[in-house]
Amino acid sequence: MFSTPAFAQTVGAAAGGGGPQDIIVQMLPLVLIMVAGYFLLMRPQQQRAKKHQELIKGVKRGDTVVLSSGVIGKVARVDETEVQVELAPNTVVKVVRSMISDVRVKGEPAPANDTKS
Repeated sequence: MFSTPAFAQTVGAAAGGGGPQDIIVQMLPLVLIMVAGYFLLMRPQQQRAKKHQELIKGVKRGDTVVLSSGVIGKVARVDETEVQVELAPNTVVKVVRSMISDVRVKGEPAPANDTKS
């Protein structure tokens, strides 16, 4: 009495196609997000790491360095993997090279609040 034919069709079949074009259209946003993630996150991090490696390789005796802990000292000796940093007169500490976060120039001017009398 109330019987109607069942139309069991998939969305692709109802649209009259399906195939490789649909897969490409569905994957395109994912690929675009991955490309944007590379250029916004991974590439700048790689450039920063490369710059830090060059900075560490260029450390020489007499440079003022800032360690990752925030301690500032003067390089007394440079080895392959370690650097000896003088923190105060007659206080020398061995530090792993990768713990150097910044190298300041040798002739950096003294801060304004350090007046010698």
